[in-house]
Amino acid sequence: MRVKTGDNVVVIAGKDKSKKGRILKVLPSEGRVVVEGVNIVKRHSKPSMAHPDGGIIEKEAPIHISNVAIADPKTGEPTRIGYKFTEDGKKVRYSKKSGEVLD
Repeated sequence: MRVKTGDNVVVIAGKDKSKKGRILKVLPSEGRVVVEGVNIVKRHSKPSMAHPDGGIIEKEAPIHISNVAIADPKTGEPTRIGYKFTEDGKKVRYSKKSGEVLD
């Protein structure tokens, strides 16, 4: 997968189109990611140690990886990702729009 936890992304499709957020979790087996503040769903929960009152809790649900694009570090616009090797032989990801290194 081309995205990692902590990357800043832009949603490019769906009900939250054009929202920006940080990746909280990557689910490679399902091809999905959880993005901060995107695809908020409401879940009813019983009282527990974590939530003593219970009630309705809002949390982020996973969205498909094809619906997000990495945000360009310079402009914040969606961009594609490329790979290149540095002088010391390390493989890094870079933004195709600005050429900025992401890692």
